Amino acid sequence: QVQLVESGGGLVQAGGSLRLSCAASGRTFSSYAMGWFRRAPGKEREFVAFINTDGRIRDYADSVKGRFTISRDNAKGTVYLQMNSLKPEDTAVYYCAARDSRWASREVRLYAYWGQGTQVTVSS
Repeated sequence: QVQLVESGGGLVQAGGSLRLSCAASGRTFSSYAMGWFRRAPGKEREFVAFINTDGRIRDYADSVKGRFTISRDNAKGTVYLQMNSLKPEDTAVYYCAARDSRWASREVRLYAYWGQGTQVTVSS
């Protein structure tokens, strides 16, 4: 198993930046594909970005492409989400998730391990 703890959320003005971190403990982090998801008030949890185990394959939701960057440091057991040019519609609780596979996915149901989430609020 792996335990995940997110950090880095907060309140930021539109156009600003935040960097989310997700620290993993437990089994070898490098064996897990990782994803970031978010849930806005009144909406379902949705895919934001994923990265496979060696960091070579990344994917983004259309709504964040060009603004967000996912990365990972396997030596530190951490995955990051750099969020630039933030918009009010990015306001949500952001979750990192781990999948026991080389390959990441956009599908929420394929991730067995989840962090507790970190709130991101973007003011206009």
